[in-house]
Amino acid sequence: MRHTPSGGAGSGTAAADNRLMSIGTVLNVLREEFPDVTISKIRFLEAEGLIEPQRTPSGYRKFTAHDIERLSRVLRMQRDHYLPLKVIREYLDALERGEEVRLPSLGRQQRDAADTDVLGGLLGDPVTPTVARIGHDELLAAVEISEEQLKDWESYGLLVPLADGTYDAEAVTVATLVAELGRHGIEPRHLRVMKAAADREAGLVDQIVAPLRRHRNPQTRAHAEARTKELAGLAVKLHAALVRSALGVRHP
Repeated sequence: MRHTPSGGAGSGTAAADNRLMSIGTVLNVLREEFPDVTISKIRFLEAEGLIEPQRTPSGYRKFTAHDIERLSRVLRMQRDHYLPLKVIREYLDALERGEEVRLPSLGRQQRDAADTDVLGGLLGDPVTPTVARIGHDELLAAVEISEEQLKDWESYGLLVPLADGTYDAEAVTVATLVAELGRHGIEPRHLRVMKAAADREAGLVDQIVAPLRRHRNPQTRAHAEARTKELAGLAVKLHAALVRSALGVRHP
């Protein structure tokens, strides 16, 4: 990927400096315009192919002024135009190929609706799956993540493949939320406490309905499934309410 100067507000400092810079220096430069940017965010954009910093023999990232200009443009397009990374990458790559392309526009209303859906899944009612299972490649494509990211999330138990290599329907929701949290600097290792809490909650629900599931009467077993869904929904709502209460956030 060939980086070229992109211009725009906030890039003058970077353009005037031709030295190779560490990720910490880059962070300080970017925070003048993007105070919420984090090192995790920069690493995530690199993993998504938006930038390609140089590497020292010991593996440290080194950024050029052009890298910072490109980062600034990516962050600006996310902030001002609410564009997904795939669209931004395709747009910038087309510009670097010398093509005349128009800036795509997702629109604030669409982006706000998407954000509401994500937050609703995290702090509101559980999302109802539309499919029973999803394949490995389908999951990668649906969430737009890399094989390396998926393996990393699996290593922390956030996603667990089934025996046949597929994933259950909730995998897309989980992966989407993990990716979204990652954009805010929350890494998979930080989510182990959430995973542990979810496992404990699931264990409690299972303990309550287990006697019903073992019953010979089919109607009783069917009642067990209904009770499981009901208790799961209540547990999710309670967890969301506790998180909102701890953070002092009002329910929308």
